Amino acid sequence: MPTRLRKIRKQRGSRYHGWGQVGQHRRSGTRGGRGKAGLHKHKWTWTVKYAPDYFGPDGFIPPTQIVVKKWINVSQLEDLAKHIAGISDKKVIMNLTQMGYDKLLGQGKISRTYQIVVSKCSESAKRKIEETGGSIVAG
Repeated sequence: MPTRLRKIRKQRGSRYHGWGQVGQHRRSGTRGGRGKAGLHKHKWTWTVKYAPDYFGPDGFIPPTQIVVKKWINVSQLEDLAKHIAGISDKKVIMNLTQMGYDKLLGQGKISRTYQIVVSKCSESAKRKIEETGGSIVAG
């Protein structure tokens, strides 16, 4: 059909294009709402066909958090030191990382001098170790 014979050409300048003035073909009711309205209801078949991933998880992955799985308190170092052979009153060297501990916490009291290798430790644990003349090495 030639363009000059089409209805849309003939209706240029008219307000309602032959659909009457009571709102047919003029508002969003004919298309089922504005925008994404009705995608979970009456436009579900359109959603399944053209936008199947519109609903559901958005793929956000939170930043990885460092989870401390195994820890030990300062008060437990005495019991742990008893199992190490050749301990006297001198400085005790303990590698907590090799023993499977992730962090040293500061609960309790100590009387011995320790040199400790651990990846993380709390401020109170560091203070208590250094007060007795010991040291903490990051490892």
